Amino acid sequence: MMPLPHDTDVMIYIAYLVAFVFTILAAGCLLLVLLGLPGTWLMLILAVLVELIDTMWLGAEDKETFGWLWIGVCAVLALLGEVLETMAGAVGTRKGGGTKRGMIGAIIGGIIGAIVLTPFIPIPILGTLIGALIGTFVGALIGEMTGKDQIGGGAVAKAALGATIGRLFGTMGKFLIGVVVFAVLVVTAFWP
Repeated sequence: MMPLPHDTDVMIYIAYLVAFVFTILAAGCLLLVLLGLPGTWLMLILAVLVELIDTMWLGAEDKETFGWLWIGVCAVLALLGEVLETMAGAVGTRKGGGTKRGMIGAIIGGIIGAIVLTPFIPIPILGTLIGALIGTFVGALIGEMTGKDQIGGGAVAKAALGATIGRLFGTMGKFLIGVVVFAVLVVTAFWP
């Protein structure tokens, strides 16, 4: 592929245009995290695509938009967000006295709740989060009630509530990490 002309004013304009478009798309990706979707990973994929295009068109001697080091740091943060979300749900279930079956039910219920209940709770983004929390509670409840090691009624509700609270904290933690990834990528995109 032929490199673009190196007219400084044009290159600066293009760099800021790319940074602006990336910021808009990355903000949309960040909202996907609240929906239980891999928004942080989509943001990173966009950053990698921009960086690859930089390398192909501009060559290695010119400024990159983000830099591979920052993309790597953001990938580690995104992985940390996934671990945090998973661990928070598991810890919530365990703290509530739940079993492994309840944890699995909470995960499956959260996914189904986010998908199925979103149309019935017509509040953008918040509706999906509420659907996921309801699904987590119901999934943990069903998981606890159908297992071999059934626990009493009050204990089942306590385990399901623990799973739901864990899911909420996990999602919020993952979202906050997504905000950090967003900030790092946007700042590096606009940095001269």
